Amino acid sequence: MKKASGLMRRTVRVAAMAALFAGTSAFAQDYDVLIRGGTVYDGTGSEGQKVDVAIRGERIVEVGRIAATATAGTVVDATGKIVSPGFIDPHSHAGEGLVDPEVAGAAAILYQGITTLAINPDGGGPGDIAPQLATIEGHGTGINVVPLIGHNGVRRDVMGVANRKASSKELAAMEALVKKGMEDGAYGFSSGPFYVPGKYSDTAELVQLARVAAQYPHSFHISHIRDESNYDVGVLDAIGEVIEVSRQARIPGVVTHMKVLGPQLWGKSREAVALIESARTEGLSIWADQYPYAASGSGLQPALLPGWAQEGGPEAIAKRLQDPKQRAVIREAMVENLARRGGANAIMIRNFPPDPSLQGQRLDEIAAARGMHPLDVAIDMLIQGGSSIVSFNMSEDDIEYIMRQPWTMTSTDGGLQAFGVGGTHPRSYGAFPRKIRNYVLDKPVIPMAQAIHSSTGLTAQVLHIEDRGVLRAGAYADVIVFDPKAIRDTATYDKPHAFSEGLSFILVNGKPALVDGKVTDERHGKVLRRAKD
Repeated sequence: MKKASGLMRRTVRVAAMAALFAGTSAFAQDYDVLIRGGTVYDGTGSEGQKVDVAIRGERIVEVGRIAATATAGTVVDATGKIVSPGFIDPHSHAGEGLVDPEVAGAAAILYQGITTLAINPDGGGPGDIAPQLATIEGHGTGINVVPLIGHNGVRRDVMGVANRKASSKELAAMEALVKKGMEDGAYGFSSGPFYVPGKYSDTAELVQLARVAAQYPHSFHISHIRDESNYDVGVLDAIGEVIEVSRQARIPGVVTHMKVLGPQLWGKSREAVALIESARTEGLSIWADQYPYAASGSGLQPALLPGWAQEGGPEAIAKRLQDPKQRAVIREAMVENLARRGGANAIMIRNFPPDPSLQGQRLDEIAAARGMHPLDVAIDMLIQGGSSIVSFNMSEDDIEYIMRQPWTMTSTDGGLQAFGVGGTHPRSYGAFPRKIRNYVLDKPVIPMAQAIHSSTGLTAQVLHIEDRGVLRAGAYADVIVFDPKAIRDTATYDKPHAFSEGLSFILVNGKPALVDGKVTDERHGKVLRRAKD
């Protein structure tokens, strides 16, 4: 009996050791992806650490020192490289491209390290986002998509491009569309009162619609403010409007692609930042995002025309400009607007379909070649439908000051189109790598930990994108690996179609989206709909 008991004890001990070993072995060999040897920035703002990252399926299962004996289906040697969460873009115009199956793989976006982005900013996108999202889901996407419901899209569906306040019936119809958008999965409400038709709304209208979004937990209001310069209300009062919407609607507010535009306002970033700091001290949740370029992207119409002259859209604008009396009045108003943009040399034509040869030329160059005044060239182009532009009108000092703020996220304000087709802003191809190269490595404006946090965890926090933007056990495996010696943007204003460099490996939802520096043909992104709380 004693002999049997001793044998039983030994058997139990051996079995326990075997189970422990087997459990360790099974755990070690059960990874799908193992990223070793890199400096890991986890997205929280913490400094980088030399640890490993292990992934199983769509999720991260461990971040730490993983046994040397551990194996995985894919092992990534990240020695000398940085490992971070995939970048999150809170302001992207890629929604227009993602509905096109030919470009939905989103190579230009992935080469920046972006794995998730928010679409329909500036109040844009359709008034009903359901068909847009269904189309993207139907053919697949290379990156994760966070939908917003846009004020301009909603107002256009209800009121067209009318220059007046909404009636109570029209406001109710807009409220219904915002509610439907939120029910369809929008994370938040976007506005763009700099652009028509949102330009014709008042603060009360924005508050009322933001209140609809605020009924949904963790929603927010992100706004291309009414004036980034001194067109009418001025940049400080325009930021104040976002703050007031947040105050009255009880909703977090984001000043999107924050800037102070035009030489007359350079240096105003101090006052703008102080305004936001005051609101935050009050207890309001106010944030900003920013792209790291000194040139903005817009169109001739919103940049140069007075607001009242934009009513009715391109055909109505053309008709007004072809009437000599109205043309004279409009042209006079355009003089000051051109000065706000820094003059004719500060405006580069980006995409003018009637004459593609003008792409990349400055407005003053075109005027000199035609023997015309720049404003008359612009008016002729507006009669033909207008053009998108790049406008050189910001100061580096303001860019850096805004970037240093702990509440400033990184964004692109970029689009998505077939490579080499039409004009574009280089931010569509290079914003995130540019920030790291120019403002962390070459000129240390901010530290690497802050740059990565502002591009990952901070954005996930503000937009409330759950389990993304951080490297921790349980989070989705949106992970990037990049070489700090090689990361850079290559797109320029003259040659904007150029992929960024330095990204060596990317996972989107645990699946390889970029391997050995090359984007794969597979699409592993998802449309991320707001959780039903």
